[in-house]
Amino acid sequence: MAKVLIIYFSAYGHIHRMAEAAAKGASDEEHEVRIRRIPEFRSPDNVTALLDHPSHRQDRGEDMMSGKFRVVARWEKYETSQEEQKDVPEVSHDDLRWAEGIVWGFPTYYGSMPAQVKSFLDMSGNLCASGELEGKPTGVITSAGSIHTGHEATILTSIVPLLHFGLIYIGLPYSQNPEYLTADAIGGSPYGPSTLAGPDSSRTPDERELIMAGRLGARVARFAEATKGIK
Repeated sequence: MAKVLIIYFSAYGHIHRMAEAAAKGASDEEHEVRIRRIPEFRSPDNVTALLDHPSHRQDRGEDMMSGKFRVVARWEKYETSQEEQKDVPEVSHDDLRWAEGIVWGFPTYYGSMPAQVKSFLDMSGNLCASGELEGKPTGVITSAGSIHTGHEATILTSIVPLLHFGLIYIGLPYSQNPEYLTADAIGGSPYGPSTLAGPDSSRTPDERELIMAGRLGARVARFAEATKGIK
């Protein structure tokens, strides 16, 4: 069996649920799984969700953003989500060393990974220089507000830094994931699982999206088991 790390960043909880589904997919096949989270920035001034806080909007009144995205409700969802995740251990470099396969989960921020995730990678340069992650299979899960807001672009752009670490990318083939061959408004593509959060973040992951996340967790685990020690 393989050792699989599910490492994620989740502001409003959607990726948290997808990460749990990926972990279940791997553990159901009796692989050893760790779930770890990339923490929010320590400085409140750098927390993106803080833009939704009522104190930031009290002098602006109702505008297009606050009306369409229900930002006050979204802030409440953020606070609830962070409370739910507080007991998930923060990721360390030793977790990455431990893993034989790695699944990443993070939301779409303007068609790419969030700054929190990029910062974590930027601070992991020693693992890149040492080659300690080379040859480990990996995959990406993401979320986006709608089918048009970058979930595919985020996965594709995120592959680039992962390749710099020597990770081997694993996607979701058509033949194994009929769920995304649909006209329904759900996430998922050959590049990886995704979930649609809704413009106001009120949507919860569809069962089909969770199934695909579970399949990615299992698929990365199987590749990790088959390629142990290969770089």
